Amino acid sequence: MASSDPPMPTDAELSILRVLWQRGPSTVRAVQEHLGAEAGYTTVLKLLQIMLDKGLVTRDESQRAHVYEAAVSEPATQRRLIDDLLDRAFGGSLRALVMRALGRDRVSDDDLNEIRALVDDLEASDDRSDT
Repeated sequence: MASSDPPMPTDAELSILRVLWQRGPSTVRAVQEHLGAEAGYTTVLKLLQIMLDKGLVTRDESQRAHVYEAAVSEPATQRRLIDDLLDRAFGGSLRALVMRALGRDRVSDDDLNEIRALVDDLEASDDRSDT
């Protein structure tokens, strides 16, 4: 992790980030309503303030109701979470992670077809870079 990267989000912070990635910039009330009974208004407000301090969100204070926006992208956050899982749970072995994921009962034919296409694309790009 580069020194400029914000810390990894907690599970609760990740839930809020998912709302902001899906909805875009939102007020505390909008985030809380989207989460539903999962969290109260003051809990969401406190978490957003913590996330602001951590650099996970930004806040627009130009209006009465402050608007929060994700300061980290969904793909970058997913990459960091996968890298962390890969290192901690699989000793850095991408093969072990993929084999464990594919060994689950819930892999659909559509998922397998998409995975095959991704592997084919990766192999094709590796072939082009070798020439």
